[in-house]
Amino acid sequence: MNGIDVVSSRASAAPRRRLFYPAAAIAIVVTVVVGFAPTYYLKGYFRGRPLSPLHHLHGLVFTSWVVLFCAQVALVARRRVDLHRRLGAAGAVLAAFVVAVGFTIAIVTGRRSFAAGNAGAVPFLAIPFGDMIVFGALAGAGLWWRRRPDVHKRLMSLATISILAAAFARWPFAVFSKGPLGFFGATDLFVVAAAIADVVTLGRVHPATLWGGLLLVGSQVLRLELARTAVWQVFARSILGGFP
Repeated sequence: MNGIDVVSSRASAAPRRRLFYPAAAIAIVVTVVVGFAPTYYLKGYFRGRPLSPLHHLHGLVFTSWVVLFCAQVALVARRRVDLHRRLGAAGAVLAAFVVAVGFTIAIVTGRRSFAAGNAGAVPFLAIPFGDMIVFGALAGAGLWWRRRPDVHKRLMSLATISILAAAFARWPFAVFSKGPLGFFGATDLFVVAAAIADVVTLGRVHPATLWGGLLLVGSQVLRLELARTAVWQVFARSILGGFP
């Protein structure tokens, strides 16, 4: 390939590179809205008990993260990197709230379920705990690498993808609600799409996508295995058994 071909190839890849992240942001919004419409966004049209203040806080914080992510993607697409960077500080604070509220609601919900006699709450706790650990790791790494846009945008995208399992688990299609295989598998489609986008635009999978994706997918397998161990049973029961 001569120099002209290289320049032409890069030029043709640029629009596709700019297209992927806005498209991914739209897909993430659709995933979240469809999943949580019956229990949160359109709850007034569905039957169910009123939400507690903690559940409202959870919905507000996680929705705010998705909105901020989409806003940041839009700002970069419009070349408003200056405003994107100013919002980055708010993103760091919000990411910390996501982790704190995520752990809290996992524990509170798990305690109520366990107190009601649901022994499955013990192994299940590994799933939301894992979500928060992976989200925190990816978002933290993305903030650390904020001066490397190619790394930063991939890690922040993967961080947002890592918390989609709960939304997919609530989709009205059986394939996504059939336990971890369904909602983890649907989430991993976003990782696959990110890898394909890298290959199309770069000719290879970017290291941030590769290692961040492996962390996300590997954690899913690890937490399902961990949930079966005696160590996890003791740990989770010590947390869930304290419900008054």
